Amino acid sequence: MTKGIEIDVYGQRLALHPHEDEEYVQELARYVEEQMHSVAQGLTRSTPTKIAILAAMNIANQLFQQERRREAGEAEIARRADGLLSCIDSRLESSGSV
Repeated sequence: MTKGIEIDVYGQRLALHPHEDEEYVQELARYVEEQMHSVAQGLTRSTPTKIAILAAMNIANQLFQQERRREAGEAEIARRADGLLSCIDSRLESSGSV
């Protein structure tokens, strides 16, 4: 059984039983709270629920953008690897025909 911890996010105290270590969970809580405060600064009137949803949308957007960058990076690595293999094959073919 995992040890229970308490976190505070935007004035809400939550009791959790995470699988991760407490420092990591506290870091996540701080990040979410920062996102909520950032969203709240741009609003004149809002509720904590609306702020939480907007912060969640921002975090999801960051996640999706990072995933797209990762996929693009993997595609670039595959393209470069194919180019290197073609170059090696060409060199081997030309050295074998001498």
